[in-house]
Amino acid sequence: MIILKSQDEIEKMREANQIIARLFEHIKTFIKPGITTTELDSEAELFIRAHNAIPAFKGYKGFPAVLCVSINEEVVHGIPGQRKLKEGDLIGIDVGTIKNGFHGDAARTFPVGNITKEARRLIETTKKALAAGIKQAKPGNRLYDISAAVQDVVESAGFSVVRDFVGHGIGKNLHEEPQIPNFGKKGTGPVLKEGMTFAIEPMVNAGSWKVKLLGNGWTVVTEDGKYSAHFENTIAITSNGPDILSVI
Repeated sequence: MIILKSQDEIEKMREANQIIARLFEHIKTFIKPGITTTELDSEAELFIRAHNAIPAFKGYKGFPAVLCVSINEEVVHGIPGQRKLKEGDLIGIDVGTIKNGFHGDAARTFPVGNITKEARRLIETTKKALAAGIKQAKPGNRLYDISAAVQDVVESAGFSVVRDFVGHGIGKNLHEEPQIPNFGKKGTGPVLKEGMTFAIEPMVNAGSWKVKLLGNGWTVVTEDGKYSAHFENTIAITSNGPDILSVI
């Protein structure tokens, strides 16, 4: 069942998501060659708690950190550690918060110093795919209109969408119904209604869509070792169309 949210509940979700939006602005100043991913994680926890919110990922199903930090061929769920960022890396940061009983969830991929033209194209394509998917999140459309829009942007650019991991509903729980794949047939799936709240999150690979899980039980990497990018926003469906809660 897809849970519909009241306007009051959506405003509480906005508050949780605005903390994430501000966190991204804060954390990107630290993303430079030489910093460790644990240092980024510590900085994020201080920031979230200073805003009287709870890090949603820490301890979730046993995840050990505040941020999911995924570098280069890592797709999602990278665990922060002593790895130092280096010039030319891509770093995906996925973060969740809890405030007033509601969740925020968003992700961004950042360049570390100067990156290749193809890596920049991967980032830009993923951002465009997210925007195209969000544009379809309006009453009367179908769920997989979102999925098809994402897939079209990505595949038109010669990249591929990850199929093993998906976006999701969000609210009092981090993961609610429905699952939102980044591929699908336009005009199919549940009808979208005002009050639905989704975390839409294209994960885009430079090569094949195939991925594998590392031995730590969390980190997912591209099977072919090529770069991946990840962008995510939490949105609410309103009578006026999508309301993006996780941007300033």
